[in-house]
Amino acid sequence: MNCTLGHRETLTLDLLQLPANATARKDPLRPILASILIGCSISQFELPAASGLSQPHLRVFLEEYFPGFTFNLIHGGYKEIPELTDLINLLLEYRAGKNDSEVWLAYIIAFSCAGRDHLWQDLGLANRGELSKLMELAFPSLAALNIGDMKWKKFIYRQYCMRDGIYVCPAPSCGECSDYKKCFAPEE
Repeated sequence: MNCTLGHRETLTLDLLQLPANATARKDPLRPILASILIGCSISQFELPAASGLSQPHLRVFLEEYFPGFTFNLIHGGYKEIPELTDLINLLLEYRAGKNDSEVWLAYIIAFSCAGRDHLWQDLGLANRGELSKLMELAFPSLAALNIGDMKWKKFIYRQYCMRDGIYVCPAPSCGECSDYKKCFAPEE
């Protein structure tokens, strides 16, 4: 389905009008989670079915944050990556510790790192700004390390690789990306 930005915003606002429990309503990540779900429902992302979450976690997430919302998750171009658990653990180490949604997002982001596009696109977000806001809210100390405004997938992989003393470490799909030269140009 091709979706204009205005249509996407309307769908996201409609989703945010669904009743949610008190904790979910206060979660500043709820609009970003709604954007991910809308991106998923219009097939603009590369997440596997269940968004990287187990079926029980996905059910809890939807019941608490968007009760009554149902959709079919589309299998994107997801592939298994051996570093998945390490990426999840990296993100969990940096979580703000304010909401359960941060744990869900650690899984969703790690699964999305296997996608073929920029991370914000693989997540199904409307733009990179939404991903930056997600990172600042859910993983603030990790986001603070990205002082050069590096592309998020490249940045997460760089953090992952530096832990193991590897300093040349592209994300799994970087060589296929149309923006390869921009990401791997010297930092300014």
